[in-house]
Amino acid sequence: MCNHAPFRHAIQCILPPYMMHALVRNGNAKQRADALNTMSTDTTFRTLRASLQLLNVRPARRVNPLMGEANKQRTVYNANQTENLPGQLTRSEGAPASGDAAVDEAYDGLGATFDFYWDVLDRNSIDDEGRPLDATVHYGEQYDNAFWNGEQMVFGDGDGDLFNRFTIALDVIGHELTHGVTEDEAKLTYLYQPGALNESVSDVFGSLIKQYRNKQSASEADWLIGQGLFTSKVQGTALRSMKAPGTAYDDPVLGKDPQPAHMDDFVRTNSDNGGVHVNSGIPNHAFYLAATNLGGNAWDKAGHIWYETLRDPRLRPSTGFTGFARLTRLVAARLYGVNSEEQNIIKDSWHQVGIGLAKSDKVKK
Repeated sequence: MCNHAPFRHAIQCILPPYMMHALVRNGNAKQRADALNTMSTDTTFRTLRASLQLLNVRPARRVNPLMGEANKQRTVYNANQTENLPGQLTRSEGAPASGDAAVDEAYDGLGATFDFYWDVLDRNSIDDEGRPLDATVHYGEQYDNAFWNGEQMVFGDGDGDLFNRFTIALDVIGHELTHGVTEDEAKLTYLYQPGALNESVSDVFGSLIKQYRNKQSASEADWLIGQGLFTSKVQGTALRSMKAPGTAYDDPVLGKDPQPAHMDDFVRTNSDNGGVHVNSGIPNHAFYLAATNLGGNAWDKAGHIWYETLRDPRLRPSTGFTGFARLTRLVAARLYGVNSEEQNIIKDSWHQVGIGLAKSDKVKK
């Protein structure tokens, strides 16, 4: 779990806190101990990030000497089950496979994410300035999470009981790195509806990165986030389903997937920064509907609309679901024409999840 602070540079983890809370409630002694250890570590990171933010101190950032050119620079470190970052340099750009599955999966995942943003969206790394991509694997002892801390990716090995290593799912890597893209472009506040949009955008592009790597059309994709993270002991397929939010898992220990797919079931809570991981199911499902109804490859039209919306200057840090939906329709009109089939599909997709769009389509500030 990550107890996210509601400011821009909060650490953002892939496992939702409600899952970790369920594990503490329902797990055996070892499972509870592993979950509590993970929660404690995440809380420490949150406090550290908050302290650095207040002091206006940020870690030194490496600069790509070939800024403006498509030049991958990946570096993967090994924490060797410690909590020291970044750890021991294990594989750098161009080096051969290390033979360590976590190292090589992280390296490949960083590359697949870079390639997607460059090939599909003409974006040069997560900051569009060729930023080097760093990751640390084997973080902590049986650490059940992966996160973006504002500077790099960090992956735990999982407990081996309920969770596999967190480098195993490409969409998780893409999800976390996309938090860096959102931070750079939109700075969506990590709280309530803007925070749920922040999480949803990461799910959207995490899924698109996986689809692009697998050469899958929208109809062929599984639309699951984190497939492979669960061991065979868990009754579930993934952390989340964009196709059918609320159906990804139903397990005696981890509980039942609580994500809604429609505003009728919107969860009002102060937990999890106002339900950022829960309510992200609603815009996730809207994107799934848009992509599948537009047809073809999801990144070609729906992905471009969402990306241009993320970059649109009318998108504010405080924008909620309705404002984001209106803006996607305006972007669709700009890209494909007013009253185009694409624009109407975007409008209908939001309607199907309970978010109506006024005829004026004026974006609320």
